Amino acid sequence: MPKVIYIEAEGKTHEIELPLGATFMEGAVQNDVKGIIAECGGSCMCATCHVYVDDAYLNLLPEMEEEEDEMLEGTIAQRTANSRLGCQVRASKALDGIILRIPKEK
Repeated sequence: MPKVIYIEAEGKTHEIELPLGATFMEGAVQNDVKGIIAECGGSCMCATCHVYVDDAYLNLLPEMEEEEDEMLEGTIAQRTANSRLGCQVRASKALDGIILRIPKEK
């Protein structure tokens, strides 16, 4: 199972193994990672699973869909080039060891 490293806004780190195909949002919610609220349950409707992806993994991510891009325009936390919604990216072998930072604001 791929390992995902979540870093909370306050610095607490969670190293979690996710089943292949699980979303980063699901992994965070199921393991009580602070800062991933997931109000919409993963339907790309709220942006409360906004994360910052470590630069080393950006080129390995699937292309962002228009719906995700539009949701990221409305986030409270600053959108950056490495912003993604955790509900829209799934664990894969290629992303093993990925580092996700959780913004302070949601």
